[in-house]
Amino acid sequence: MAATMASSTVVGLGTSTLSSPTKLNLNSGFLKSPVTARNPLRLAQASGGKFRCFERDWLRKDLNVIGFGLIGWIVPSSIPAINGNSLTGLFLSSIGEELAHFPTPPPITSQFWLWLVTWHLGLFLALTFGQIGFKGRTENYF
Repeated sequence: MAATMASSTVVGLGTSTLSSPTKLNLNSGFLKSPVTARNPLRLAQASGGKFRCFERDWLRKDLNVIGFGLIGWIVPSSIPAINGNSLTGLFLSSIGEELAHFPTPPPITSQFWLWLVTWHLGLFLALTFGQIGFKGRTENYF
């Protein structure tokens, strides 16, 4: 037994080449197929050197949304629901009262600020939801 050990050569790092261990490919229904990462700069070079992160018309401005959103806010805000007055009427009358003493600004306790913030908040919400609804409908989101 000692003779067989003496005659065998010991292979170390100096005489062997290092090789990577065999790679195991484990596939499962839960794992997605491997996708190679794409370099956006290479894609830009393929399309003539132009690379855009966003669509050119990212705002997708549509005058229908502005028109219908404005009408959709002015009509309900003109209903006399606040002590027989409408929100639009109160806002416009407070503008007139504050213009009566024009060079001086309205005081912080003036009702003008409440009507200004409330009216514009409602307008911006109507325009935002109008944009979401109109564009969602035209692009078949719902």
